[in-house]
Amino acid sequence: MKLRGWWISTVICLGVCPMSVSAQDANARFAALSKRFLDEYPALSPVNATGLGDHRYDSLVDDVSDAGRAKEREFYHAWLVDLAKIDRTQLNRDNQTDHVLLTRKLQNDLWFLDELKEWEWNPIAYTQLAGGAIYGLMAREFAPIEQRLQRVTDRLEKFPRMYEQIRATLKPARVPTVHAETAIKQNRGVLSTLDNMVRPERMKLSEAERQRLDKAMEVATAAVEQQQQWLEKELLPNAKGDHRLGAKLYDEKLRRVLDSPLSRQELKQRAEFELQRVRTEMYALAVKALTKKTPGFTAPAEPTPEQKQSTIAAALELAYAEVPPRDGVVPAAEKSLTITTAFVKERDLMTLPPDPLKIIVMPEFQRGVSVAYCDSPGALEVGQQTFYAVAPLPADWTDQQCASFLREYNLRSIHNLTVHEAMPGHFVQLAISNRHSSRLRSLLSSGTFVEGWACYTEQMLSEEGFMKDDPLMRLVTLKWCLRTIANTLLDQSVHVDGIRREDAMRLMTQEAFQEEREAAGKWIRAQVTSAQLSTYFVGYQDHRDLRNAVEKTWGPKFTLKKYHDAVVSHGSPPARYVRALVLEESVPADDAR
Repeated sequence: MKLRGWWISTVICLGVCPMSVSAQDANARFAALSKRFLDEYPALSPVNATGLGDHRYDSLVDDVSDAGRAKEREFYHAWLVDLAKIDRTQLNRDNQTDHVLLTRKLQNDLWFLDELKEWEWNPIAYTQLAGGAIYGLMAREFAPIEQRLQRVTDRLEKFPRMYEQIRATLKPARVPTVHAETAIKQNRGVLSTLDNMVRPERMKLSEAERQRLDKAMEVATAAVEQQQQWLEKELLPNAKGDHRLGAKLYDEKLRRVLDSPLSRQELKQRAEFELQRVRTEMYALAVKALTKKTPGFTAPAEPTPEQKQSTIAAALELAYAEVPPRDGVVPAAEKSLTITTAFVKERDLMTLPPDPLKIIVMPEFQRGVSVAYCDSPGALEVGQQTFYAVAPLPADWTDQQCASFLREYNLRSIHNLTVHEAMPGHFVQLAISNRHSSRLRSLLSSGTFVEGWACYTEQMLSEEGFMKDDPLMRLVTLKWCLRTIANTLLDQSVHVDGIRREDAMRLMTQEAFQEEREAAGKWIRAQVTSAQLSTYFVGYQDHRDLRNAVEKTWGPKFTLKKYHDAVVSHGSPPARYVRALVLEESVPADDAR
């Protein structure tokens, strides 16, 4: 009877519920489309394909000519047409999410190509393209070293043509001076990659292959030096572009990057409110720390703004007294990784991936934009090594500049940096994201979700008692929260309001208590990037809202481990999609942003 009943219900459903048939057909067609996209998309950028973990194009470099961009444009338009043929409402929840995310990615890529046109005014993108072309082949052991060295040779032989295309593509009159200056500093970084990663391995090749590699390195070195001369003597003197995007472009880019309903003005209001709220909490902690550690200290009954400022600064001075040596930032990060990992495991805050993690000195071609980053394996590779890259102090810095940097990156700050970049921040979240059953989902990540998670883990670990007996650790963690908030204010102030350097420095050093070297570096970063600095604060707010919603819905069944494991299990889409998937709500349509 059970068998007969099952058969009858199936027949009835097939005969009377055509939506089920349509849904099956729609999901099957979308699965085939997803597979085809993952097969075709990497060909648009061979260098990025290597980073994604698709190694079919490891012998090639990107075509940055007009013809290459025309091919991209045709690809995006054709895929938007194909996606529109599938009724999204007939898809299951995961496929609905991927359909929306893929549609938006294609629309955004078209906008970046045809409206923002960064390809004609941002030389930094090309220095990183050249460096990544070799670094991506050498950093991870995805194939035998001999095979990877042969692919290095293939790419180096194409460097002269690639640089010719770059020089033909960039329009000096549109290039901002700060972009040209940064590119000049980064350009030769690819040569250090050859010296540090390729030359030490060359003897593993046969004599014929080794000779070919040596010749290719000579050709590429000459091409890099020719590019350096062009950057210094042709591009920089004629770089007349404005680093500010202006309200129209910035607002549109912000909307596309953040996937948030907040306008620029609303975001500013929220950030300004949070800035004052966090400073109030910092003042209370500062009073506590100074009362405990400074004999004779007494907090005023009704402190003035100036007294609050000086009290917080005085407490931070206590944290600045414990710094790593000039050459000790990387060893300090290694020690911090051991400590933070032990805490996450002890408190059982989430399930940790088995992937290997290594702390490295940041490659030279990547320096000049951030102090550290997490270099995770590509979205199409699982289990490969992740690198937590830390920039060394520049050799030409004075003792005073080094002291400023090390005060900012004191031992407690390095703990917070490690939480953000590695444990349980980017390393953990991205390693799990790459394991999502949808390979397409792994590719369609939201920077706002990713950065927001890392900022959330900073505050979450602190709230869960990380170094709870040290009020200075909590104070430093809140200072990092101020940095997140100041990033947002700085981002729009630079690109829309035209803030002056001295006012930007005041925001960072006075309002957010950053040291001069950190603030000076962030001033450069804010000019050479746009919208990305806002992902931290918006993403953090999204994750806070998401946790509150889930905690309210789950009630007594809520635990941090259950929650964290659930949130990171869906890849890295914008938080509103994660909420829908975790709480089994309707998947938002793209027009909801």
